[in-house]
Amino acid sequence: MLIIDGKKVSSDLKNELKVRVDLHRTETGKVPGLTVIIVGEDPASQVYVRNKAKSCKETGMNSTVIEMPASTTQEVLLAAIEKLNNDPDVHGILVQQPLPKQIDEFAVTLAIDPAKDVDGFHPENLGRLVMGHLDKCFVSCTPYGILELLGRYNIETKGKHCVVVGRSNIVGKPMANLMLQKLDETNCTVTICHSATRDIPSYTRQADILIAAIGKAGFITADMVKPGAVVIDVGINRIDDPSTKSGSRLVGDVDYEGVSAFASAMTPVPGGVGPMTIAMLLKNTLQSFERANSLQ
Repeated sequence: MLIIDGKKVSSDLKNELKVRVDLHRTETGKVPGLTVIIVGEDPASQVYVRNKAKSCKETGMNSTVIEMPASTTQEVLLAAIEKLNNDPDVHGILVQQPLPKQIDEFAVTLAIDPAKDVDGFHPENLGRLVMGHLDKCFVSCTPYGILELLGRYNIETKGKHCVVVGRSNIVGKPMANLMLQKLDETNCTVTICHSATRDIPSYTRQADILIAAIGKAGFITADMVKPGAVVIDVGINRIDDPSTKSGSRLVGDVDYEGVSAFASAMTPVPGGVGPMTIAMLLKNTLQSFERANSLQ
């Protein structure tokens, strides 16, 4: 079985992005800039934000983190976003989720300039994705990362049946639309399964490419996978494991041990899809910079 190594691909991609950033710095004196806003002190969010800032610096991009207290009002947050929208040195704006209850997450998403929405969550970017205008939008980073992995490993998708388990706005829906596009890279027949789908195994067993993004540890078992299928595991779940020093470990939505005996290719957890998300965020930020400076 082929192990799809997201950690390696992410590292390779970051090195490629750094070359482009260095070239732009030499030719224009400018570099891409990403600003991340974090509201409150959620420990997991703080880790994510630190990793994003670190990756930015590794590729030569400017990185700014704006920290706001959990008591921040929606008006104050929207005002900060508007200021960033109007800053020519900021090419990507990301507001770290989750947000405190007094803030409407959708209102925040709408407030970000679609041209700087490097998370790919704005309705304008999602709409252009659905319409197939991939050169005029930003694609959500996790689905975009999966597409990158499939391409780098030369996995054939044209005419294949792709089954996506999960319908979130962050992964499931954009992923399904990406795989549906009339492109050489995708052009699949797509089925989406979700919590109300009856007899999910009857669908997953048809999949040439199975993408699991349902948020349930080990949900996809060996009897749910067609022999020879490509299995992409988006899940990141922490489960108890007394044998580890921390007493827990990370697993995906797929029973790796069981399914790996049947799959032709598979992403591990950790080290599969996860590392790609930040890499694609940087790629989107660079793309925003190039569009803003007519460098494409």
